[in-house]
Amino acid sequence: MDAKDIILEHIRENDEELSYIAKDIWEHPQVALQEEYASRLLAEKLEADGFSISWGAGGMPTAFIAEWGEGKPVIGLLGEYDALPGLSQDLASEKTPIEAGGPGHGCGHNLFGTACMGSVMALKAAMQQAGVKGTIRFYGCPAEETLVGKTFMARDGVFDDLDAALSWHPGDTNITWNGSSLAMNSFKVSFHGVAAHAGGSPWLGRSALDGVMLMDAGVNYMREHVPPESRIHSVVTSGGQAPNVVPAYAQVWYFVRAPKREQVEEIYRWMQDIAKGAALMSGASHEIEFITGCYDILPNKVISDLLYEKMADVDDMSFTQQERQFARDLQATFPDGSVQNGFDWMKRSTSADLDPTAMDDPLWEGVFPHSPTPPRLGGSTEVADVSWIAPTGQITTTCWPLGTPGHSWQTVASSGSSIGAKGMIFAAKTMALAAFDLLAKPALLEAAQADFEQARGDKIYVTPLPPEATPK
Repeated sequence: MDAKDIILEHIRENDEELSYIAKDIWEHPQVALQEEYASRLLAEKLEADGFSISWGAGGMPTAFIAEWGEGKPVIGLLGEYDALPGLSQDLASEKTPIEAGGPGHGCGHNLFGTACMGSVMALKAAMQQAGVKGTIRFYGCPAEETLVGKTFMARDGVFDDLDAALSWHPGDTNITWNGSSLAMNSFKVSFHGVAAHAGGSPWLGRSALDGVMLMDAGVNYMREHVPPESRIHSVVTSGGQAPNVVPAYAQVWYFVRAPKREQVEEIYRWMQDIAKGAALMSGASHEIEFITGCYDILPNKVISDLLYEKMADVDDMSFTQQERQFARDLQATFPDGSVQNGFDWMKRSTSADLDPTAMDDPLWEGVFPHSPTPPRLGGSTEVADVSWIAPTGQITTTCWPLGTPGHSWQTVASSGSSIGAKGMIFAAKTMALAAFDLLAKPALLEAAQADFEQARGDKIYVTPLPPEATPK
């Protein structure tokens, strides 16, 4: 058998076990930095297959690196496994929490890490039989949902010697994700005032909540003067405990996003000044806690084209009528416009000519060519940090019905079903085939690296994290 046959056969033979592992992780959801069950399960499986395991990358106990082989090139696959709070859900087409208020895999990360594990194991088998040299790594990355995992791992330098990296994400179609994303900073501003009786002697107090409200007012005035694609979100995490007490403590938490890393940094500096002004106006003191930050994705055309080629080569996705009915039942619970929004996004993301009647199909089996001018994602991911360190490519595969809202109970239900498992297996095959070519074809890897150098230009990755930052 050639390498392709070895890889596909290996994944086929392990299809049931991979699906079982993904379901097992789905049944034991744990939120960011608490993913002991999933990380241990994946690491033990890889160690049993001959991979060496190291723990604690980036100062995170649930981060690990599994490595096999030796020498160059070094190809990494990025795995994730954290769940989201409050999204517990059974395998049902109506909202049915397993545990009220409990976590759930609302982004399909039970599938994410498992597919990458299946890929590196199949890749190892093909390398052994074909005599291909090099090193393969599975990066067990915690806390993607809080944009912490890969950012702190990158600060530790664990990606620095990579020649290329591959990733994927569950989605509602099969396509190479070759667009960019928004860079981001996450930080909290705490104000400290003086408590006083709000009715009897308010002049003796200084309201920390006034500091929060004045800062948010200043930020809202700033919005007119930042790039239009920027996004600023906030929540007040603490605003006092009773109306008749002048709050001595208040806190606001911000996410700041923009198309480019330098734009985020400029907005962040401005917001630091606004915080100072709010403190002066309210008579409170303030402190800023930087949580995390990430870059915008640096796409790689060579790897994107390679992933599309391999995805189209596999092209073996097929859903049953029972799965399609479950998908339609889920779609019936979506907010109005969700399916249309998913279709519109796909029209912008692909160079294929999509007919609106395609929306009648809840599960897309086909492989779509990516657009040469894809839309920019409205969200952020720390896969972007890796993409500024080494040539990086990623795909999405159909694991959910078309238009499924992100971070929803419907995503949880589909990610735990056979629909999600089929998308996971498809992703594992695609990434393993692409990784083998990057290992076995030096000219291909050189082309990916040349594209990376040209796209990056003279900008070198510098961690957005201050030295004192710790994962949280």
